[in-house]
Amino acid sequence: MAFGSTMNICYLILGVIALVPPARALADEARANYFDDPFLQITAAITNCPKPAEPTMTPAQVREETHWRAERGTSCFQSGRCRLPNAYLYDKEIIPRVKKAILADGRFSDTSISVLGQRRWVWLKGCVSRREQSSAVEQLVRNIDDVESVINQLIVVDK
Repeated sequence: MAFGSTMNICYLILGVIALVPPARALADEARANYFDDPFLQITAAITNCPKPAEPTMTPAQVREETHWRAERGTSCFQSGRCRLPNAYLYDKEIIPRVKKAILADGRFSDTSISVLGQRRWVWLKGCVSRREQSSAVEQLVRNIDDVESVINQLIVVDK
């Protein structure tokens, strides 16, 4: 192979590489809350609380999750534990009720709490000022109608 044709191939490869955006850029652009999982920040009193990540994913992750979510969502109905045909259908009703309960309670005004709902499960994310608040808000949310499980990811942080 002549030196000139080797250089042409190198230029061609470099040109193709330049046209392909970096994988990270594609992933960043395509991340979204494709399943529209409800995610709300309810309180925001602790300024040094790390902000919880919203439930976003890439299109590839959506393809991986779709079957699992369909199976998980409908098994609730098939087993007789859900009145609606899919457990994910409850979330848009549950999360506003969680917000209302936390705000009405009065013990959590000095916290920074966000909530995520997926298939009747509620994730508590963010920060509380005292350990007792973490247990209390978890118990409060557990007692809300249609909540199947609570995943407490709250951390105790000084304000």
